Parts: sequence; structure tokens; C-alpha cells
Amino acid sequence: MCLTVPMRVVSIAGPIASCEARGSHRDVRLDLLAGQDVAVGDHVLVLAGYATQTVTAADARLTWDLLDEIAAALDLAGA
Repeated sequence: MCLTVPMRVVSIAGPIASCEARGSHRDVRLDLLAGQDVAVGDHVLVLAGYATQTVTAADARLTWDLLDEIAAALDLAGA
């Protein structure tokens, strides 16, 4: 199973965006978003080092909230 995670673009240098989410920083390739305007401050979904699509800040926040709920449920199930 693959899982994309939302990250915020901090800087862009050519086809590489420096992104962050929850204290983690990653260099992410923008090749799959060719032709789209990606700017600093935008949120992107990241899979295996590639940005797969842009999302709103609200959608990024909702995704992290849902991931937190899943993690909490898994913690309860394993206890």
C-alpha cells in the first residue's frame, strides 16, 4: 500500500522543492507537476520523493488530522 503525505513547499530550485511537514524536511521532485504553477507556501502530496498533486492548506490539515486518528486507533488496538 502506498500513502501520500501532505507537505508545505519551503523553497524551490528548478525541479526540486524543499518541503516540510511536522518538523520533517524533504527534497521533493516536482517533475510530475510539470505545467502546474507550484509556489513557496503551497501544499503538495508527496509519494516516494515526488509531489503528485497540489492540495489546499485545509485539505493538508484534514489529512494530517485523519492520519493522527488512524495512528491513535492503531495504538489503542495494539495495547
